[in-house]
Amino acid sequence: MSANDPLPWVAPVLELIRDAVRKDVPAIGHCLGGQLMSKAFGGTVRASAVREIGWGEVRVADNAVARDWLGELQAFESFHWHGETFSIPPGATRVLENAHCENQAYALGRHFGMQCHVEMTEELVRAWLRSGGDELRSSATSPAVQRPEQIEAGLQKKLEQLHAVADRIYDRWTQGLSRAS
Repeated sequence: MSANDPLPWVAPVLELIRDAVRKDVPAIGHCLGGQLMSKAFGGTVRASAVREIGWGEVRVADNAVARDWLGELQAFESFHWHGETFSIPPGATRVLENAHCENQAYALGRHFGMQCHVEMTEELVRAWLRSGGDELRSSATSPAVQRPEQIEAGLQKKLEQLHAVADRIYDRWTQGLSRAS
C-alpha cells in the first residue's frame, strides 16, 4: 500500500501525526510510517527510481542532527522492502541515505521517519519472504532486489548488527518521550 492510496484510514492517521507534533509527542515511523509522517509534515511520497528488497548499506549523513541520533556511526547494513520513497519534509534534516534511495531517514526535532527497516526480526524476515514471493519475482531486475537465499544468508549476524543500530535510534527517540510528559 501507499501513503497516497485513497484508503479511509490515511487522512485520520495524517491528522493523528500532525496532532502529535502540535502536542509535542515524539513520533517514529518505519517505511510506510516514515512516508505517512513525511506527508503529514508537508513532504511528498512517490515511486522510487529503484525498488529495494533485502539488505543494503545505509550511510549516516554528515550533519549535526545525524550525529545527535547515531553518534559517530558512519554506515550500516539495513533491511529494505519498498518501492516508494518520501521527500525530506520542510524543517527536517536527512539522517540516512544510500545509493538507491537518498532519503532513508530524517529527523524533525524529536520525530524520526525512516524508509529502511531497523525493526526486523528473524520471524519478520521469514514471514515477508513467504508472503512477498510475487513481489520478489516481479522486481527481480532491480539492482537492489535480492533473492531469498541472499536475504537469508548470515541472517543472525545481520540482525544482531541491525539491532545495535535500532537500539541507538530507539534510545535517542525515547529520550524525547521522557521530555514530552
